[in-house]
Amino acid sequence: MMVNFFDQFMSPVFLGIPLIALALSLPWILFPRPSVRWLHNRMLTLQNWFINRFTQQIFLPIPLLGHRWALILASLMIFLLTLNMLGLLPYTFTPTTQLSMNMAIATPLWLATVITGMRNQPTHALGHLLPEGTPTLLIPILIIIETISLFIRPIALGVRLTANLTAGHLLIQLIATAAFQLLPIMPTVALSTTVLLFLLTLLEVAVAMIQAYVFVLLLSLYLQENV
Repeated sequence: MMVNFFDQFMSPVFLGIPLIALALSLPWILFPRPSVRWLHNRMLTLQNWFINRFTQQIFLPIPLLGHRWALILASLMIFLLTLNMLGLLPYTFTPTTQLSMNMAIATPLWLATVITGMRNQPTHALGHLLPEGTPTLLIPILIIIETISLFIRPIALGVRLTANLTAGHLLIQLIATAAFQLLPIMPTVALSTTVLLFLLTLLEVAVAMIQAYVFVLLLSLYLQENV
């Protein structure tokens, strides 16, 4: 019997109802809500410290006009980070391995940064399409190249997140299957493979955190160019 390793990336369905909505709503249930008390508990204090440090790090080079994006980018960071981390648990589904979902997140946010630049400073926003000092013969070519690179940005955001998480999950499943098959035949090799699987899982945890941060960081860089 052949095993299809790509079945893990299919959206789970129960009684004809897609369960991806449950997977998307789960992260917001796990985080504690703000308290009305003067003193917060340890979990809420740690959560507030993380959000403050992340916001300070991301928005340090961004002008004051772009700080109104702090809430949406911080929420997006927590959302992606939680989805990526929960997807590493056994018998779970990772929605961020779906290219359609990642594109649905990346495209509106990228378009919002472009519209912000066109609205606030159209001359500066259009100036990115043509670097200063460009020879006259290269002007049409550079404008076409920069325009294409501008429209490729949301595709790069979605594909980067999807490819990194998909590759990590496939590699974990391949090594886990190999360790399971080698256990009755070569226990020593299976044990070594299991150790490798544990180290790869730790690496995948780091990749899940880094990819969520890179996604939001690139959006902040796009925002910085337009404000």
